[in-house]
Amino acid sequence: MSRVLQDRRKKLEALRDRGVEPFAYSYPVTRCAAPSTKRFEEQEAAGALTEGRGEAGRWAGRIVGFRSHGKSAFADLEDHTGRVQLYFRRNVVGADAFAVLDLLDLGDWIGVEGSLFRTRMGQVTVHAESFRLLAKSMRPLPLGKVEVDEVAGERRTYSGFADQETRYRRRYADLAVNAEVREVFRARSRIVTAARRFLDDREFVEVETPVLQPLYGGASARPFTTRHLTLDRTLYLRIADELYLKRLIVGGMNRVYEISKDFRNEGVDRFHNPEFTMLEFYQAFADYEEMMDAVEKLLATLADAVQGGRRVVYQGTEIDFEPPFARVPFVGALGEALGRDPMQATVEELRTRAEELGADGLEGAGRGKLMDALFGALVQSRLVQPTFVTDHPRELSPLAKAKRGAPHLSERFELFVAGQEIANAFSEMNDPVAQRARFEDQAALRAAGDDEAQPIDEDYIRALEYGLPPTGGVGVGIDRVTMVLTDQPSIRDVILFPTLRDEDSKPERAG
Repeated sequence: MSRVLQDRRKKLEALRDRGVEPFAYSYPVTRCAAPSTKRFEEQEAAGALTEGRGEAGRWAGRIVGFRSHGKSAFADLEDHTGRVQLYFRRNVVGADAFAVLDLLDLGDWIGVEGSLFRTRMGQVTVHAESFRLLAKSMRPLPLGKVEVDEVAGERRTYSGFADQETRYRRRYADLAVNAEVREVFRARSRIVTAARRFLDDREFVEVETPVLQPLYGGASARPFTTRHLTLDRTLYLRIADELYLKRLIVGGMNRVYEISKDFRNEGVDRFHNPEFTMLEFYQAFADYEEMMDAVEKLLATLADAVQGGRRVVYQGTEIDFEPPFARVPFVGALGEALGRDPMQATVEELRTRAEELGADGLEGAGRGKLMDALFGALVQSRLVQPTFVTDHPRELSPLAKAKRGAPHLSERFELFVAGQEIANAFSEMNDPVAQRARFEDQAALRAAGDDEAQPIDEDYIRALEYGLPPTGGVGVGIDRVTMVLTDQPSIRDVILFPTLRDEDSKPERAG
């Protein structure tokens, strides 16, 4: 055990020797740091203070700064709204209580009762009449340093975390010392709330579908596999909600949505985490054109909710979410980049070009997957502003209807922002015979070695045989939307507890 941890344990014992319980059960908080400071300043400006004192109350939070001055002491208390300075005087809180201050550490949680005043240095401060230890911090937080720009009046905090992966792994400490990280996740919550409100206002019904599925489907991906002991059967973590949500449309629930955790057994990079959050919504009697309009309005609404406007800055580039978004055809954009019509190229020609560009995971890949890999390598990074890529090759979209007037294509769109796919949508295939044929094509690809091809789902085909009305469906990646709207470079910056390598496989240098 380190000397620092030993010192904190000794303080814990000393507190108990004094009859101070270091871990409280509750504390009746009535004030928060930022709102109470703002109200004090408003009352001060209106001349409504009595003898320079604001309203009395109780504050609670972590101690993040401490300065002792003999018979008085100052501390900085941080709660979920911000920071407020505390002022303790020995003759006010009492000698015994004042002595307890020497046993407190940065990171301890305390509750303070008192009233606000302004110090001679001009800082709004809580004049403590009493305080209570709420939780002793037994391990020091990597608080780093706080510097104040006296000219600008700005406070800058430099975190003690030096290693980014450690911040992901120990998110509790990252949140505790970095207010800007907490704000990212508050923004994420606003995004989810705004998405729900958007769909609720349009009479969509929020539903829940199985996470453990007897057969995975709805996307091209490798699943996670588990075993149910009592049922003695293999189950899969869902890779998408699509097939279950469309079953509900068959059942007469004409507008449904789900915000769900999905799981794909794939690599990890800036834009991929094996566990991620998707919003999927399906609307009877709509097609992909109508869903494009809905997605435009949804993204504009989310930008308004988070940034208060539709122009946001992501990694130094301004992104404009004001509808309408640009639209480009998949085949046309890829053909322009390739210098020839990709539909006229042979599979081997496409494979050779994809391999030249460094694409991997192409075992058993057919024309559609090869074209998708080439699109990712040659076109995707250019799609910075919100852009709908439409009308993909039919073999790339086994769950979408054929495009009217061009049956070799599908009625599908993907929305790209800042070079990454944000949403995916179809005019949903509702012909059970055609759907079976598409599944059989996927089975052939699977037999040829493509382990991301979709399996044949007999129960889903049975559902289609009962009748699926014309339907438009959309999937929106909540994590990637949050990245763009909060200007975060990695998906791990917007997932509270991202999937990481084993802790023992990498030395860590902080915390």
